[in-house]
Amino acid sequence: MRCEDQRLNMVQSQIIARGIKAENVINAFLKIPRHLFVPPEIRHLAYRDSPLKIGAGQTISQPYIVALMTELLDVEKNHKILDIGTGSGYQTAILAELGKIVYTVERIETLSRSAGKLLAAIGYENISYHIGDGTLGVPEFQPYDRIVVTAAAPDIPDSLLDQLAPNGKLVIPAGSRFCQDLILIEKVEDGFRQTNHGGCTFVPLIGKEGWHEI
Repeated sequence: MRCEDQRLNMVQSQIIARGIKAENVINAFLKIPRHLFVPPEIRHLAYRDSPLKIGAGQTISQPYIVALMTELLDVEKNHKILDIGTGSGYQTAILAELGKIVYTVERIETLSRSAGKLLAAIGYENISYHIGDGTLGVPEFQPYDRIVVTAAAPDIPDSLLDQLAPNGKLVIPAGSRFCQDLILIEKVEDGFRQTNHGGCTFVPLIGKEGWHEI
């Protein structure tokens, strides 16, 4: 089956069928070649309904989870977005497709460099790459309309809450190292509103306001 057909099947059976309705999110998933964001030796698995290892102890998330997090963010074309955990760059590409500019942070330099080369090669120029502790965000470019974290935190990092714009939204998995809840935080007039959107499992968010390396 051609990659285009696999991608269409992924969107229909794994994303739309599970309740994702945002048209801009669906169109981004149809457009972006997910198979380019996984190692060549497992490229044939790229459109399966599961996370995949990308090296350095990291993963590319299950397509549905990426779609759910993106829909919860509710990105608009004028939004400035902070993406914590560049990884392979797949979530970064989705965000770059939807928003105005993406600031993406990765603590593992080899992953950041590799993702940057790929994203440039497929035409994304509205991405700013940063290597460092994602739990601290990128304060020099705050505030951000949207923040997404693609690794699991023990608690919501204060630094990320501080960098959220008025009416901004933050999506983050939080809980134990091995089982988390997907949390949406909205910055409202009198503080923050938090809602839970189901269980999930992510690699740990390592950093000053996250987990310590074992």
